[in-house]
Amino acid sequence: MLIDCVEGGASVGLMRPIDRAQVEALWVSTLESASRNERIVFLAEEHGTGAVVGTVQVILLAPENQPHRGEIAKMLVHRRARRGGVAEALMRAAEAAALEAGKTLLVLDTASADAERLYARMGWQRVGVIPDYALWPDGGFVDTTIFYKNLTA
Repeated sequence: MLIDCVEGGASVGLMRPIDRAQVEALWVSTLESASRNERIVFLAEEHGTGAVVGTVQVILLAPENQPHRGEIAKMLVHRRARRGGVAEALMRAAEAAALEAGKTLLVLDTASADAERLYARMGWQRVGVIPDYALWPDGGFVDTTIFYKNLTA
């Protein structure tokens, strides 16, 4: 699923060509972080096959003066599963889990216009755009848009 998203142009920290071992190492590191209660990881599975078609993470680890804040990361949906409600379901689960973990403020960044529309529809507030924030998987700078959501509002 992660490989599909990067192949589709998602700017999620990996560059092309994609090395499967690098992807596996990233997931191992992510799951180890989850086992230390530093993040919560959600997976969406395809009905019938059980194939992973989406994921989102809530990063719980924050500086001492920000115990109320979490971050949404790696909100990804396989290209074949898009526009079917997977992303919204994952975000709703992430928001609920963050609130249950004591987080009242979430932040995220995105380089996707489709994701921006989803976040705005779900009540996230657009802060602004940071130019040249990261690189596209093939190289070349990409801007990112920052959003936040107060979970108690």
